[in-house]
Amino acid sequence: MASAPANALPIFYNDLLPLSSADHVDYKVQPADAAPFLTTQHAVPLTVDEFVSAQRFAPIIFSAGNDAVPLLLMGLNEGVNIFVDDEGKLRGPAYVPAYVRRYPWMLAKLRPETDELSLCFDPTSSTIGAFDEGQALFEAGQPSELTQGVLKFCEDFEQAAARTGQFVRDLQDMDLLMDGEVTIQTPIADQPFVYRGFRMINEEKLRELRGDQLRKINQNGMLPLIYAHLFSLQLMRDIFEAQIAQNKGPIPMPELTAEVTA
Repeated sequence: MASAPANALPIFYNDLLPLSSADHVDYKVQPADAAPFLTTQHAVPLTVDEFVSAQRFAPIIFSAGNDAVPLLLMGLNEGVNIFVDDEGKLRGPAYVPAYVRRYPWMLAKLRPETDELSLCFDPTSSTIGAFDEGQALFEAGQPSELTQGVLKFCEDFEQAAARTGQFVRDLQDMDLLMDGEVTIQTPIADQPFVYRGFRMINEEKLRELRGDQLRKINQNGMLPLIYAHLFSLQLMRDIFEAQIAQNKGPIPMPELTAEVTA
């Protein structure tokens, strides 16, 4: 979920270029009121810093596999995002993950032999370029206030991503993650719709934690995050019904299995 080299680009990114005062001194940023890259993305990486705010709007799940990543589920089916229209504009109240707000920027390693991160951007984005109008990225050859703000946002995101990684490792060490399954029965089909391919916290194992383990996750701030995740799962049916209302629901069949992946 954190930085990745150009040969393993994360979702949304088509390419990465390091921001340079030599190559991009005339570049500007133009505001955008839509995120077209989000229209077909149903699950977006989420940091633990966002759990409490995000859980009011959409389910928080964990990706399948050993390296689980928290995801905000913005649609139950592949290619469906109920929170934006076909142009990528918000339909109404929603939580937009920091991962989305960061695009087209990110911190990335330019050389594998060093841990140094550089501010990079996706050159295919329509919001950055040598425009006549917009907010300048450089002033008198130095990073502008805008660029400094972007750098700070990306640095904060990386720190939140590190905290998120530790949170997931702690969950795994306590064996609290299990394979998830959601069954939704509706009048439009005789058999329920079944969604799998994600992970969730095992409430039974959570209740069985030893006193010292429970005290630890309460003191280190994990417990509110765990319950934010569990409470958010109640929104699964709301997301499903919104898909139906937008004519983006699954086709009725005896059983539908939908993989939820990053």
